[in-house]
Amino acid sequence: MHTDTERCVRAVRSKDARFDGWFFTAVLTTRIYCRPSCPVVPPKVENMTFYPSAAACQQAGFRACKRCRPDSSPGSPAWNVRADLVARAMRLIGDGVVDREGVPGLAARLGYSTRQIERQLLAELGAGPLALARAQRAQTARLLIETTTLPMADVAFAAGFSSVRTFNDTVREVFALAPGELRTRATGARTTPSPAPGAISLRLPYRAPLEPGNLFGHLAATGVPGVEEWRDGTYRRTLALPYGHGIAALAPRPGHIACRLSLTDPRDLTIAISRCRRLLDLDADPEAVDDRLRADPGLAPLVGKAPGRRVPRTVDAAEFAVRAVLGQQVSTAAARTHAARLVTAHGVPVEDAEGGLTHLFPTPDALAALDPETLALPRSRRATLTGLIGALAGGALALDPGSDWDRARALLGAMPGFGPWTVEVIAMRALGDPDAFLATDLGIRRAAAALELPATPGALTARAAAWRPWRAYAVQYLWAADDHPINHLPA
Repeated sequence: MHTDTERCVRAVRSKDARFDGWFFTAVLTTRIYCRPSCPVVPPKVENMTFYPSAAACQQAGFRACKRCRPDSSPGSPAWNVRADLVARAMRLIGDGVVDREGVPGLAARLGYSTRQIERQLLAELGAGPLALARAQRAQTARLLIETTTLPMADVAFAAGFSSVRTFNDTVREVFALAPGELRTRATGARTTPSPAPGAISLRLPYRAPLEPGNLFGHLAATGVPGVEEWRDGTYRRTLALPYGHGIAALAPRPGHIACRLSLTDPRDLTIAISRCRRLLDLDADPEAVDDRLRADPGLAPLVGKAPGRRVPRTVDAAEFAVRAVLGQQVSTAAARTHAARLVTAHGVPVEDAEGGLTHLFPTPDALAALDPETLALPRSRRATLTGLIGALAGGALALDPGSDWDRARALLGAMPGFGPWTVEVIAMRALGDPDAFLATDLGIRRAAAALELPATPGALTARAAAWRPWRAYAVQYLWAADDHPINHLPA
């Protein structure tokens, strides 16, 4: 979009927050870059230039605006819609792969050469993987500086910098302030109590509108005891992270999601934030989704009643795949019971001083030694589960943020016990494909019949072709036609 100057200028002049994250405005006279909704008086058109990413702005020598904080705007929704190389690379960079494994590690996961990845990212985003990861580190550093009392040296290494000097230089370059000055400004403006030691409180932005009912209702209604809980109006869950573990507490608030993270290692902050945003689908573009879906007269009343529905996703794709198999042809309560037994038997215990969380969900490696005879499941379901665990643990099946959606679907569909419903629900919630569609789901078919839409899977799939590429969101609206706990915020 950044190449469409006329459209970008209109967005800047109208301070349209819908375009935050789509592009960034760099001001040639002040050498500052802003989000489109920046509250300051817009510059003259001849002094504006537009970039596709914060990293590209920084690489061109611009510094972040202190008023609108463009580095903290919602991410581009393009990475949620697309499954090409650039989109897969951006999802992996967001998950911290470059910081942990470098550009060669990113290339190995994607199956391309480092040169090809660099070339494609530069062509589309104006910055290579190192610059994109650097911009992400700068944002993490600012969060740690402003929301914690960690010494600056600890902040530097927690944010992923290799040295304190590099950290200092980057913060000065990006924010035009020394780290100490950033903290002083934040402390002087702070009107809320500082978070407890070891906890980091922040706001997760999103593009309005957002309907929290089905989002948090689904997570709470299907939550695995010990791993997830709904407490005092907040969804809480444990997180298995690269350097340790953590607990995330997420609550809907007007204009943002309140997020509180308790981490055993602050180096996991960037990854934890990325996974929470992915879990709640916060980088979605609800205007584009709802405009497409309300064009169908059958869906229009549902969209008009509660616009802005998101797809509840997951923080761990392998975990969700295991839970999807456990939930085949059983009730929500039964699926939670089966998952809770696995957690108690094979999960890593954690301490939670603020609630009732007790375990991390077991990894595929931890479940590899599982005795299927101990499972209270039909024999065919046991074989399906152990086959999935073996494929995940052995590396034959990859379900990470950089996965190729079509390849993952094909591998899942070839495994015994994986029918269309299981494959598509994993594609929708674990892989994040916004066009996944559960045509065979009983709740979808029942809602379709009530709305006078085709109720047979084949006919409904044909009708749903007009909803592409947002069929996963159509699933959320169709589910909402039923008065089920997944559609409502818990009491």
